[in-house]
Order: sequence, then structure tokens, then C-alpha cells
Amino acid sequence: MLLLAAVCAAPVIASYFLYYVVRPDSRRSFGELIEPQREIPAAAATNLNGQPFDLTSLKGQWLLVSVAGGDCDAACQNNLYLQRQLREGLGREKDRVDWVWLVSDDTRIADALRPALSQATVARVPAPALERWLAPAAGHRLSEHLYVVDPMGHWMMRFPANLDKSTAAKAKRDLERLLRASASWDQPGR
Repeated sequence: MLLLAAVCAAPVIASYFLYYVVRPDSRRSFGELIEPQREIPAAAATNLNGQPFDLTSLKGQWLLVSVAGGDCDAACQNNLYLQRQLREGLGREKDRVDWVWLVSDDTRIADALRPALSQATVARVPAPALERWLAPAAGHRLSEHLYVVDPMGHWMMRFPANLDKSTAAKAKRDLERLLRASASWDQPGR
């Protein structure tokens, strides 16, 4: 009888031991979660043709956002490449994520870069409006990060500065977790 009681109690005792003594590691995301979340601003934005663009029209879709000037240096081009690759790497879930480049100045975008942006949403937004909405990590610039915005229009995650191909897999894992967690209420498209 004592042996039967020990067999029944063993899983309960083991769970208490593992939780209070061994302490399991918590799952940690690669990206930094933002608290409090900030909503997409109603800033005066324009598209590449100079037509007014409403940033709040981006709601309804997960957004992977980068910010840079129109000259788009090597770091900017790397971010644009990683955005496209991260989105494509999501497979059939890619339609739930848009990649967005917010241009923070009036510099003309190179013609060589335009074909690569065919699937991206590109908008010019004044730098002060971007700085009120998005914020870099301490000691970094706004253009060094990729930002994640949820379908309700809240900036909710910032990936570490200077993301590269070797760390992009960790960012992809975070995006997959977000999409999996929101699968019951979020649908592809706006």
C-alpha cells in the first residue's frame, strides 16, 4: 500500500522539486518587448510619389518596420534584405506580415533599389514623428533596429541593433511565436 502511495505521489513531489529547487529557465524572446506599447501616430506621411499616406492604414497586419534615410547606406540595405528574408521565411504565414520602410528624410531613393522594394510598403515620415513613436536602445540610432508592430497598430517589439544573417534565425523564431500565438484572432490581409 505504501508503494502504491509513493508511485502516485512521485510526480507531484518531482514537480515541486523541479519548480522550487531546480527552477526552470523562462522562455526569453530575442527581441525586446516594449512597455508601454505606442500606437501608430497620425503623422503627415507621403508615399514615394509624393501623395499623402495615412500611417494608420497599416493597421490590421503584423508589420516588420525599418527606418532610414533615403540614401539607404549598407546598414539600411542589410535591414531591407533581412526584412524580406524574414517575411519570406515564414512560409504560408508570410501574408500575415508586411515589411515597411519608413524613410526619415527627403533624399531621393536610388533607382537601383526600387525593384527590390516592389513588395514593401515605403513611406516618407518626418523624423520628429518617428522619434516620438519608435525609440532605439540606449547608445544606438533609430536606423539600427528592426521594429515589430502588432495588427492593432501598437509598436510592441524591437530587435537588437545591427541584426545580421547569423542572428536573423532568432528574430524569425520570435515572429513565428507571435504569429502562432495570434492565430486564433489574426487573419491574413487587412
